[in-house]
Amino acid sequence: MTIEIRPPAEDELRGAMVAAEVAFGSGVVEDEDWERERKSLPASRALAAYDGGKPVALTGAYKFDLSIPGGELPCAGVTWVGVIPTHRRRGILRDLMRRELEDVHSWGEPIAALWASEAAIYGRFGYGHAAPNGQAKSDRARFALREEAAGSVRLVDADEALELFPPVYERVRATRSGMLSRDERWWKEHRLADPESWRRGASVKFYAAVEFDGAVEGYAYYRVKDEWEDGFSKSEVRVIEALATSVRAERALWSFLHGIDLIVRVSASIFDLGSALPLLVHDPRALGLRVGDGLWLRLVDVDAALRARSYRPGRSVVLEVRDELCPWNAGRYRVGDDAGQTEDTADLALDVTDLASAYLGGFDFHRLARAGLVDERIDGAVEAATLLFRTDLPPYCPEVF
Repeated sequence: MTIEIRPPAEDELRGAMVAAEVAFGSGVVEDEDWERERKSLPASRALAAYDGGKPVALTGAYKFDLSIPGGELPCAGVTWVGVIPTHRRRGILRDLMRRELEDVHSWGEPIAALWASEAAIYGRFGYGHAAPNGQAKSDRARFALREEAAGSVRLVDADEALELFPPVYERVRATRSGMLSRDERWWKEHRLADPESWRRGASVKFYAAVEFDGAVEGYAYYRVKDEWEDGFSKSEVRVIEALATSVRAERALWSFLHGIDLIVRVSASIFDLGSALPLLVHDPRALGLRVGDGLWLRLVDVDAALRARSYRPGRSVVLEVRDELCPWNAGRYRVGDDAGQTEDTADLALDVTDLASAYLGGFDFHRLARAGLVDERIDGAVEAATLLFRTDLPPYCPEVF
């Protein structure tokens, strides 16, 4: 039977989300999840595949702004991607991804981004690994700061967190590429909300604010996973998000998290690879740091994306970009102060996937060239492009969506 791909009607969206949950092994969309998601993902920003009128696959796109070097751009936050097990390997996902990119382009959103449940999937659709993610699993007994922490930390409730935390987030976001916009509803319903189904055997959320002279410079929210063995605590602090606007606040924040009684481990599934913490402790190994993939980026409108980004001083470079899925992107682009499309001879050639990896500053052109992903046609062009795209800190995305 022919597979039909179209936006679901308003009364079809929940059924399509159930199909996506089937793909992830759940098959259930609880009432509280539906109430939150239907406000975050309008049916007009979703695409479902139907077989005989029944939903068999889904993809959606939240509406965000993504911070980029020098500013921000509208960004489609790709989410709810799944094909039920009976309909795998039929090209449905490819058709959904192609159609979604066409839609995002028509919406005037120059970039799309996602977190991949399977990292091998999305390179086929032009998404590049753009913002690597760190993970920490710290041994509390071995954690020791080189310098004593100052400031004060107090626990607040969710209502006060809603007042105190967003300004801190926005101050950090203004300095870091890869971070997504959050409106008040998103803070309430996605970040500070605490449904029991999210706890997975751990405690309620705790909200901690770091203050210096009454001004909030950092925050964290976390859970405690209570566990005991032979009369001794083996409990763990699970950090959901920790942000600080200064090194002194970062020091105070992590000192507090490692000072909670009856804890043997402090873990963070999202850890900023630009954090000063490894340099603030005596034993960096005690942090148990790992690096993996984080945010994946797709340049849907290469010209708009390159024009919006800021560049370091240096000679301009002409990039020749290949793009199989979005043919409107294929062409040559000058990057630098006079960024834009051009007919000039190319200095470098690369695929749109690999340009996405360099766009936020996560990977430089030397690394791409060493991996064989850039064709240097003019000597010195790799070095020039590396200098143009350089950022002070690596991109960071604390939002899994």
